[in-house]
Amino acid sequence: MPELENKKLKHFIVLFAFFAALAITACLQKQEEKALSKTVTVMLYSEYIDPALLDDFQRKTGYKIKLELYEAQEEMLAKLITAKTGKYDVIIASDVVIQQMIHLGLIAPLNLSLIPNRVNVAQQFRNQKYDPSNAYSLPYLWGTTGILFRGKKIHPDSVSYSMLLDGTITKGTFSLLSESRSMLSMALQATGNSANSTEQTEINKAVEYILQAKNNMNFAGFENSVEGKAKVLSRINGAAIVFNGEAQAAINEDPTLQFVIPKEGSFMWVDAMLLSAKASNVAGAYAFMNYILDANNGARLAKFINYATPNKASLKIIDDNFKNNRVINPNKQEIKRMVFLTDLGEKEKLYDEAWMIVKTR
Repeated sequence: MPELENKKLKHFIVLFAFFAALAITACLQKQEEKALSKTVTVMLYSEYIDPALLDDFQRKTGYKIKLELYEAQEEMLAKLITAKTGKYDVIIASDVVIQQMIHLGLIAPLNLSLIPNRVNVAQQFRNQKYDPSNAYSLPYLWGTTGILFRGKKIHPDSVSYSMLLDGTITKGTFSLLSESRSMLSMALQATGNSANSTEQTEINKAVEYILQAKNNMNFAGFENSVEGKAKVLSRINGAAIVFNGEAQAAINEDPTLQFVIPKEGSFMWVDAMLLSAKASNVAGAYAFMNYILDANNGARLAKFINYATPNKASLKIIDDNFKNNRVINPNKQEIKRMVFLTDLGEKEKLYDEAWMIVKTR
């Protein structure tokens, strides 16, 4: 009998431990789910938001923001394609990849009624080709891509891409942008063609142009915009292809630096806020978008990041010095020689193949 009683006791202890473990696991899962419901995960370029806004957002909404960073559009797309459900809520991505993201099922349509501050979006940023009726996106910031360099003073309307490569504007080394579409489109313009060309012969010329740059003794490699800016600022390199916001940040530290839109042309872009198709915190995602589109928050974001705002309400608050800054807000002459990059659909493979040649030769 004692032996039987011992077996029963052992069985009871095992069962108790099993159910206790289940209860603890369930409790931990609930705690984790509750924490996730109070966290909004935002995927964006590095150094692309004012940290003070993160704290302010949490105070006003109760949601904590978790940032997931990327440095190039290709990296961002790869992360999204392989991501598990719930990993990202809001994605901030360039206009040129939005149609591709829709086709891949990476983003979901927006319920615009839950984002009342959408009324602050300026008219020129509504109903664009990359997202007619803003069904999937709302603008975050907009900017340009050009050359940041250290060298003798030169009129900004007279600089060409060739001057970067032959050392006319700088005697130091230079870096090119690591984003495939951006760099190939700039090379297309440098060779006298459309930044959105799908002609194989023209794309081949762009490839040859970049390969010549790679063979230049002053070529320092492909860098993302933040790295390119940092190396010019620290005098490691003499010039870099960068986004204008990075350029202005560098100029703020060293006013002798210059930023130009080459005379052959460049492109403008809009970075937009998108809802991940696998978002776990949809309500928090909408709260974040609405927060960014507030007039005061939009103005703070633009001034901290040094990019132009698509928020018409923010423009009423931002000072004239910021609005008249040619690096941040290009003038009419510069805008005339810039274009928006367009979605290429199936022709995108031509650029993928071209970039593979660029990187492997």
